[in-house]
Amino acid sequence: MKGLTKWNPLHDWDPVRELEEFQNRLGSFVSRSSTHQKRDEMSATEWWPMVDILEDDQEFLIKADLPEVRREDVRVTVESNVLTIRGERRLETEERSKRYHLSERSYGVFSRSFSLPEIADGRNIRAEFKDGLLKVHLPKSDRPRMKEVEVKVE
Repeated sequence: MKGLTKWNPLHDWDPVRELEEFQNRLGSFVSRSSTHQKRDEMSATEWWPMVDILEDDQEFLIKADLPEVRREDVRVTVESNVLTIRGERRLETEERSKRYHLSERSYGVFSRSFSLPEIADGRNIRAEFKDGLLKVHLPKSDRPRMKEVEVKVE
């Protein structure tokens, strides 16, 4: 029995290699399943817009990317110290007749909510929407907050 060594299962195990192999298997599964998915199934997925939140001496500014969302499909509210942006990006009916080779964008309803800081003035909030960009201006104030405000999107 000379020359036999005790086998150690951890000796040949490489966790980085295992993770890379798993990511590769998962990536190929996701790409295969998404290309075979029907367009109607993809149109009902939930999504949320990307946002930036900025602050200066006078206000907080929330910028939300809403490409191909109509102004009338966007609603901004403040309730119980939470600002909520809701809306829907709809799939145009004329696009349903086209064949998609790749579709990565999501359609459907979205909702993003943000807790307001103590110094935010929910009474004087205003929003503007232009070229697929929603800007919500939230001025700073020392006054107490209101319970609910609906904001008109211009």
